Amino acid sequence: MAATVTATVKQNRPNQPAKQRDQRKKVLIYTACILAPFLIFLISLFIGKYDLTLGQVLAILKAGYGNAADAKATVIWEVRMPRALVAILVGGALAVSGGALQGVFRNPLVDSGILGVSAGAGFGACLAIILFQNTGAIYLLAFAFGLLAVFLSTFTGRIYQNSTNISIVLGGVIISSIFTALIAFTKYLADPYRELPAITFWLMGSLATVDYQDLFFCLGPIAVGVIGIMLMRWKINVISIGDKEAQSLGVNVDGYRFLVIIFTALATAGAVCVSGTIGWIGLIIPHIARMLMGNDNRKILPICFSLGACFLLIVDDLARLLTGGEMPIGILTSLIGGPFYIYLLKKTNGGNWTK
Repeated sequence: MAATVTATVKQNRPNQPAKQRDQRKKVLIYTACILAPFLIFLISLFIGKYDLTLGQVLAILKAGYGNAADAKATVIWEVRMPRALVAILVGGALAVSGGALQGVFRNPLVDSGILGVSAGAGFGACLAIILFQNTGAIYLLAFAFGLLAVFLSTFTGRIYQNSTNISIVLGGVIISSIFTALIAFTKYLADPYRELPAITFWLMGSLATVDYQDLFFCLGPIAVGVIGIMLMRWKINVISIGDKEAQSLGVNVDGYRFLVIIFTALATAGAVCVSGTIGWIGLIIPHIARMLMGNDNRKILPICFSLGACFLLIVDDLARLLTGGEMPIGILTSLIGGPFYIYLLKKTNGGNWTK
């Protein structure tokens, strides 16, 4: 008997160091992911058509905004700085929104676009291009119609009293299809030489023309949406185990799910209205976060923001460097996201994260 106990203790002894190593590894990964956007942001400041060394960039940053009036300082402070900051906000907002919705709907194929935000915002932008041809109007109408699409999707999914997660998602598909048809109708009505090219390029997604005004416009809704989602991380954990289980723990599932939808709508609409339609970020980034950190949304969602920011910063840098012109970001995210998602499906046994 004593020999059996001794053998059992010896067998279990290596498990404790292995768990500690695994825990330390996760802490290192978490820290690296949180710090990565700062490094990529700095690198993005000296990448572009106008060659700048790291030393020149650091000197310009040290001098401060407005203290250097040469062309190099203008490139850094007026062109690359707001562009990189907007990329961080937009990428982070789309990734966090996708991660939160995948949690509350318990569906790995859901992102903010499935609720019609992108299609609604796209129609608002197309309408503004035709009627007003003003950047401010484009942002306002894109933001407003993005939120409207989410409310219509939620309302459509709750027509029946016994609505389910699937019915809300189907409501999003229906509303998204309607707004997509309206976008096609605006293209049909648009002037083919002036308005149609503007509509087409906006729908492809780009950060080529963003400035500090765009940064301040999107900062408010993105901040409210992302902070709201972060404050509800543990509620998302509870909802993700199942509606009946969450209700047995005293959680108002429908109420908290609706709040998550509102916060994701704010974050996504704030992002899309300044960047145009950018796909795949809200779909693939949460999967990568789960591969790194497991299924705890308290850890996943901050990682989603960091990885989403890194991803869009890198894609935006590639958009500036790959061609002589400015390649739309939406093209690159689709070219990268599609094949990478196939890899993720193979890596995770078809989306089964428990294996």
